[in-house]
Amino acid sequence: MPADPKIPLKERLQDDVKKALRAGDKPRLSVLRMAMAAIQQREVDSRESLDEGGVQAVLEKMVKQRYEAAEQFRAGGREDLFDKETAEIAVLKTYLPEPMSEEETVTLVEEVIATLGACSPKDMGRVMGEIKQRGAGRVNLGNVSGLVRSKLQPPSDD
Repeated sequence: MPADPKIPLKERLQDDVKKALRAGDKPRLSVLRMAMAAIQQREVDSRESLDEGGVQAVLEKMVKQRYEAAEQFRAGGREDLFDKETAEIAVLKTYLPEPMSEEETVTLVEEVIATLGACSPKDMGRVMGEIKQRGAGRVNLGNVSGLVRSKLQPPSDD
């Protein structure tokens, strides 16, 4: 079900907790409560209410943690726990924006480099900062850094 972009993410999560509770969907309820607890913990730690980007960052971190745990469970032969982590990832991903395709990512990188006039590896930080801002949770920064680095390399003198 596509999310209504007008409703803040945190509010959608709270509404979905109530819906899962009424529907008796215990696995979904558990994941949503964990997400709300993580968001509240971050707010308590920072002593301020999280904006949309902050809530999204918490959810992205939770997804990343679950991917790492799932890999470890699979390596350890614990398919039951791997399946549980994978199910939690599926629930959390419904609240995150669709990731950019590879073509969209390359286009974004090239646009940012052109806009900033970046031409050497020294510009890497500025370029990555702008990509992080423009990509807003839709870009895997780990994968993008290699692409940016390759685009900022000076041409070799063969």
